[in-house]
Amino acid sequence: MIISPAEFAVSNAQRVTVTDDTLIVEPEDGRTVSAPLGWFPRLCHATEEERANWRLIGPGLGIHWEDIDEDISIESLLLGKGSGESQASFQRWLKARTANKEQTGN
Repeated sequence: MIISPAEFAVSNAQRVTVTDDTLIVEPEDGRTVSAPLGWFPRLCHATEEERANWRLIGPGLGIHWEDIDEDISIESLLLGKGSGESQASFQRWLKARTANKEQTGN
């Protein structure tokens, strides 16, 4: 038996909210999509200010956080996918972040 993936339309994001434990995205089609922040380790380790500093990529196909170098596509959220970053990559990022904070005193 062959099962094909369900087709769905990806509506562009228009509003993004990040709380202490949830990423909430409102696409143009009126839905509200939320995901636990634990799915995105960089967002978990970001400050409130860093989480608030986002911009839409393209016409709303994704979200970019400059301060933490994080990109999340709307399609991946709709498919229920978390971060695809490897644990090794995340650990390198976290180590560099910690070292930078120690150097700058922040």
